Amino acid sequence: MIEAICFDYFNTCTRAVCRGGGHRRTAEVLGVDPGEWLALLDRTYDERARGAYPTHLAGLRRLCTELGVEPTTAQLREAAELRLATVQADAPLRPETIDVLRTLRSAGVRIAIVSDCWFELPLVLPRTPLAGVIDAAVYSCQVGHTKPHPAMYATACAQLDVDPARCLYVGDGGSRELTGAARFGLTAVQLRAPDLGAHLTFHAEPDWPGAWVTTLSAIPDLIDAPVLVA
Repeated sequence: MIEAICFDYFNTCTRAVCRGGGHRRTAEVLGVDPGEWLALLDRTYDERARGAYPTHLAGLRRLCTELGVEPTTAQLREAAELRLATVQADAPLRPETIDVLRTLRSAGVRIAIVSDCWFELPLVLPRTPLAGVIDAAVYSCQVGHTKPHPAMYATACAQLDVDPARCLYVGDGGSRELTGAARFGLTAVQLRAPDLGAHLTFHAEPDWPGAWVTTLSAIPDLIDAPVLVA
């Protein structure tokens, strides 16, 4: 019997993530080349997601320094606000997400968001409707590790007060999160929604051999399953 579920955030609770024009505007505010900025974001993904910088402004400044630019504090603050808005615009919640999570909580299932992220999501998520339908949130930038490190799953299970054997993990497979969850003892299920495929992701897991669904709406039907094949 499933007592709790950990959901990945990006590409799982949200629609497929695609980078929009906000990234170009952020680069322009910082005075860096947009193409170089996007390439740098890709190169530093793991570092940023592990919370390698003491503050988000320090992180933005460090990134700019790598591109040979020294922005002012005002520029950094404006860029940080643009980053927050851009992350929200690039990753709107799936239409079914809130209803699915409400259904699960009504059934007594505890819910956590477990996400690899930089500074944006801890600030963005509390502003979304999701905040009212979850019991915990685990952010890699605060844990100091990214999935599939065991610390991410251990933190989630501790916050949910659940044994891994009674916890489901749902994600699109980025960061090899499904393999990591299964190794920690959770039952892992991949979301293979129709909009996924060309989405923005890092360290994808296209070879996942275990259970999968095509919509989050299928998850409530899994909570009474004693074992799912992974």
